[in-house]
Amino acid sequence: MTAVFDGHNDALTCADHELLVDGRPGGHLDLPRMRTGGIRGGIFSVFVASVGRKHSRPAPVEHLVAAARAAAVAGRLLALERAAAVRVARTVADLDGAFGGDGPPVGVLHLEGAEPIDRGLEALDFWYAAGLRSLGPVWSRSNAFGHGVPFLSPSSPDTGPGLTDAGRALVRRCAELGILVDVSHLNEAGFWDLAGLDLGPIVASHSGVHALSAASRNLTDPQLDAIGASGGLVGIVFACSFLRPDFADDPDTPLSLIASHARYVADRIGVSHVALGSDFDGTTIPAPLGDAAGTPRLLEVLREVGGFDDRELSLIAWENWRRVLGAWWRD
Repeated sequence: MTAVFDGHNDALTCADHELLVDGRPGGHLDLPRMRTGGIRGGIFSVFVASVGRKHSRPAPVEHLVAAARAAAVAGRLLALERAAAVRVARTVADLDGAFGGDGPPVGVLHLEGAEPIDRGLEALDFWYAAGLRSLGPVWSRSNAFGHGVPFLSPSSPDTGPGLTDAGRALVRRCAELGILVDVSHLNEAGFWDLAGLDLGPIVASHSGVHALSAASRNLTDPQLDAIGASGGLVGIVFACSFLRPDFADDPDTPLSLIASHARYVADRIGVSHVALGSDFDGTTIPAPLGDAAGTPRLLEVLREVGGFDDRELSLIAWENWRRVLGAWWRD
């Protein structure tokens, strides 16, 4: 079975560590389903939801509230490590051990939105010591560091100003420590601000192609070109509303649409910049996939519909993620 690294899941926000170990009813991802699907590693997101406003315009979250909630969620991944069910990936050697070994899968600790970090960045070193190796400065809302792209369809991702001064300081410090910076929820101005700093490969962990589905969360052709030029990647998201040209949040969505987005990115900037970024437990995914256990079915569709051969599937499934994580982590 092909080993898979998945670039984004929200399972930690949905279930405690015991359910993730033993299996849980519903949802998309737990350790038994990872094993069945050949997922040997993934980025585990820590996310603090907004309260109050509509999803298209989420309300801000205060730093102290986010810090408390995020610490509890992150603790679930560390509990999985204590139980020897997951290894928290801190180095490329950890990734390589999971790829080639029979031990537990690896989980990369990720902050989806930097609200748990204070403006002075004192908490960032603490989070790094706890295992943080990936960070999105914003979710789809504004915070002290920048402006997230709201969920609008159809819409350009050009929805407001970019990184703040604190945001620029944050991403520079991430680069110094060795924390990957994820642009998936940044608006277009923030994307170009980060690109101009030239800190590392530009990575969108769970996004789609704007030319195929003109949702604000998807990447335009110039953004794809910049990702390719930087040596970065796009983790193709499985979210039905970002895959479909009609934006319908409908599970009756064919897996061929994931293959179409992957093929578009590969044709435009090269297969070395295509990966997987499911957003399991954070979105509606195609019913033919089902959950993490269905990942081999997706790989077969990538082969048959996307036209990717064995070598290219190895890049998409694992090697491209290993390359960009290694570039940011600078082991």
